[in-house]
Amino acid sequence: MTSDRPRRSGRRRAGPAEDVVERIVQPTLELPRYSIVTAEQVALVHAVSMRILEEAGMAFYDDESVSILRAHGVVVDDDQVARFDRSLVEEFVSKAPSSFSHAARNPDRDVVIGGKHMAFLPVAGPPFVYDVENGRRAGKLEDLVNFIKLTMSTPYLHMQGTEIVVPNDVPFHERALDINYAHIKYGDKPMMGHYPIGLAAQDSVEMARIVFGDETLDSAHVLIGVVNVSSPRRLDDRMLGLLKTYIRANQPVIVTPFILAGAMGPAAVLGTVAQANAEALATIAFAQMVRPGVPCVYGPFLAVVDLQNGSPVFGGAESSLAQFIVADMAHHYGLPFRAAGTYASAKVPDMQAGAEAALSMVPSILAGPNLVLHAAGWLESGLTTGYEKFVFDCEMLGVFQRLAAGVSWDEDEWAMDSLLTVEPGGHHLGTEHTLERFRTAFHRMPLFDADSFESWSAAGAHDAAARSSNAVAVALERYVQPPLDEAIDAELQDYMTRRRPQIDPSDFQ
Repeated sequence: MTSDRPRRSGRRRAGPAEDVVERIVQPTLELPRYSIVTAEQVALVHAVSMRILEEAGMAFYDDESVSILRAHGVVVDDDQVARFDRSLVEEFVSKAPSSFSHAARNPDRDVVIGGKHMAFLPVAGPPFVYDVENGRRAGKLEDLVNFIKLTMSTPYLHMQGTEIVVPNDVPFHERALDINYAHIKYGDKPMMGHYPIGLAAQDSVEMARIVFGDETLDSAHVLIGVVNVSSPRRLDDRMLGLLKTYIRANQPVIVTPFILAGAMGPAAVLGTVAQANAEALATIAFAQMVRPGVPCVYGPFLAVVDLQNGSPVFGGAESSLAQFIVADMAHHYGLPFRAAGTYASAKVPDMQAGAEAALSMVPSILAGPNLVLHAAGWLESGLTTGYEKFVFDCEMLGVFQRLAAGVSWDEDEWAMDSLLTVEPGGHHLGTEHTLERFRTAFHRMPLFDADSFESWSAAGAHDAAARSSNAVAVALERYVQPPLDEAIDAELQDYMTRRRPQIDPSDFQ
């Protein structure tokens, strides 16, 4: 059953729920984008990527997808490996838009993805949670709800994401229902759709249809899914199923070749970049064959493995170099770019976690991202969502957002009255200019302690993890649930009740 509710019926303007947090303003990228390659080198990456698609090809393990490819002139052999003519790839990739609007349940929270706009999303997919009081444990639906509330409590996450932590207390085949419902009920920022398989994507689409109505869903982008290429050069029926589901419903996808160089890609930066670019272009071209003009975000996930022990490494130099190059490729193709988040291999929110997160995010900001998935909460190489790391990451996101805004060249920034009137050897603390700006002149970081040692000791000598733990408790206590129309809520619950017995668990095995 689908809703015939009119357009935007499930959307509402900001109300009292937003009064507890600073008004969210989507940041723009005013810093020049950092580039490490020339135009000739971009052309070379493209040429090598096209050679990969022409000679080695990419597997599409889905009969309908093979038929679509063949209908558009792609040569697909009996092993379902497609070999693309470069002119065909270029033609179809060019149909994807360079930017698009992502609608939220609250229209005041809509975001733009592309151009100079930037959006941060929380981590997605970890099966475990960690907090300093209880340690590491399997995530539950209650934890997912908590993280949605934390997402709503910060101005530095502009979208809600999806499976911020896996609700292990919900049967795997039913999780799309509960994850979507939790995001709809407890948040009103733009949300993602669930994306492990096409059936889950379809439930996401149908629940969005109940909230937004048929007309809105057909004309606006209210969900976004992630298509993970099974590198090297492979798309299976699960990923192709969810891609087709979202694309046919006019909902965007983030195309993400997931490559750990040295394992799923070669032990070389350029070879890994060429492979990732080939995989992304083939997937985007296919998406445009399904529905021309639907938005696709170019978003390779690139890291390296420690070749001595096989573990993934985050914050490494080679990962950053690869990201700078793929950012240039996204810019070359005119596609929105998804960059790395606050990745960390650290198991707890310690010095390593902070360093890895910063080493991952600084190159991302310099590369000029439009979308940053996994921007808050990532621990243990993506296996754990950390409560304390989540809020501390958000604190860093505020700094990155301020950095991306660049320097204002307004007249007031020169502070000429102060510069010309303060005596030699004097100070600016009491000038009229300072007093007018003392609350807003510089970005503040409340979770970073800058007091003297004596003041810090007298206040309890709390480290960053302890301060962050307290910030979690305060944010959850102050959370105010955004309103949800009772009729929409009832229809969502009715849909979930009817769907649960219809879902075959074997489809998810």
